[in-house]
Amino acid sequence: MQIIADLQLHSKYSRAVSQNMIIPKMYEWNLKKGIGLLATGDWTHPMWIRELKAHLEELGNGLLKLKKEIKEQLIKTSENSVGTLKQVHSDGVRDPLFLLSGEVSCIYSHNGKVRRNHILLFAPSFAVVDKINAELTKRGCNLSSDGRPILGLSSQQICEVVWSVSEEVLVIPAHCWTPWFSLFGSMSGYDSLTECFGEYANRIYTVETGLSSDPAMNWRIKELDQRTIISCSDSHSGPKLMREATIFATPENEFSFASISTALKNYERDKTKPYIGATLEFYPEEGKYHFDGHRNCNVRLPPLETKLKGTICPVCGKPMTIGVLHRVEDLAGRSEADLKLYKKKLGDFPLSAIYSQTFPRRAPYIMMVPLQEIIAEVFEVQSFSKKVQEQYDSLVAVFSGEFNVLFKTETAEIARRSSERIAEGIARVRRGDISINPGYDGVFGTVKIWPDEIDVKQAEDQKEQLSLL
Repeated sequence: MQIIADLQLHSKYSRAVSQNMIIPKMYEWNLKKGIGLLATGDWTHPMWIRELKAHLEELGNGLLKLKKEIKEQLIKTSENSVGTLKQVHSDGVRDPLFLLSGEVSCIYSHNGKVRRNHILLFAPSFAVVDKINAELTKRGCNLSSDGRPILGLSSQQICEVVWSVSEEVLVIPAHCWTPWFSLFGSMSGYDSLTECFGEYANRIYTVETGLSSDPAMNWRIKELDQRTIISCSDSHSGPKLMREATIFATPENEFSFASISTALKNYERDKTKPYIGATLEFYPEEGKYHFDGHRNCNVRLPPLETKLKGTICPVCGKPMTIGVLHRVEDLAGRSEADLKLYKKKLGDFPLSAIYSQTFPRRAPYIMMVPLQEIIAEVFEVQSFSKKVQEQYDSLVAVFSGEFNVLFKTETAEIARRSSERIAEGIARVRRGDISINPGYDGVFGTVKIWPDEIDVKQAEDQKEQLSLL
């Protein structure tokens, strides 16, 4: 049994997040995307936890589902829309589950340096959440300030607090390479898990890759050899859900908090127990911190060029932001060639996943471009336009979710239900036949499925630069 999980997102109570990030809308997007397990996000916020309790009911196994009366109302009010919830349910789509999750921003001084570390927390019940929030409040933490509150506690102190309440709580470093707010961040992070988490490092079983890195980049770090790698969307709006995700698999007939916990600890992928089946990956070049650079001066550099020329912006003379690829190169204990990467068909999917011959027990991963971005390029409009949304809603209704459209449906069938151009775009993404200008210093990279002559030249220059690394 498998389930697609997106385990990092934020509610409307976090900064720069859509006001539609509420449970009923999240539920609708779960069905559109094909997500089976979604994090709630932000359970430290007092108003959000109140909403979670009003909308979700506990199943007794550490997971939650939408309350029956709320689901029935959602289905009723959607009956006149394209791709209604009633239609999706009639197609046999499994009702999405929820996992109680929070994220805290730890900002503190350690070993003579200011540290900024974002940490994900997963709890098995509302009772555990309430006790943790009470303990944090006792320590002077202002939990109502933001859905992802800034705490003056260290990473180790967070572990002490949550595990004093419940040993079941899962602690996972979020987007572990982001320069400014992460475990390995170039600007405020650490060089190792042990340096960050001290005596608790051996209980950090999992790291989350972030948008600017993929599993192979993390496989180069020897300290992560015995840690499970997961990927999540870190979504601030419904359409961005599942831009990265993790597929969990279990020999059991149902999922629970315990089975999710076991899978996250099962880095060797012993398939007699729950394990990670694969991860779905945003192209790391599209992430907004992949290359080095300085946004204000439009300076974007690959690591090799930065290492040759220095980390000072050549335009203004100020320090550049050192990106994820550079940071991985600094900490890596092996090269990408050492991983012996190869592609192989994944199950009955009409596409290939990426595996490592050196680490055959590592979960494979699939590269993706979100469906709305593909449609937007076909129509030459913004991904949030009405035209894109109408075509998107039609496709996900016909094929029971975005996951099926991107990864499982034959392109001939997609062409028959939409257009040859959209089907071709999906086929190109499946083959990796795309062009990307890497992101840097907070600027997202740009993906082109049909690059024009200028884009082709930029891609060739980029390929030449990367071949030198």
